[in-house]
Amino acid sequence: MIIIEIEQGKDGLEKSLKKYKRKFDKLKIMKSLRDRKNFKKISVKRREEINRAIYVQQKFKNED
Repeated sequence: MIIIEIEQGKDGLEKSLKKYKRKFDKLKIMKSLRDRKNFKKISVKRREEINRAIYVQQKFKNED
């Protein structure tokens, strides 16, 4: 559970919302929920990981 203290003042609520959004993104809550929604076999996850690594390697190789 994410807990944010709201500061008193004219910008207190807006700053608190920004803090909440940053913490929400840092904890990667939505990503974990999406991952749990559908089961993926370990072999499929591994294949996706390898393909992603190959893509990144090729991308950085082409930049040089």
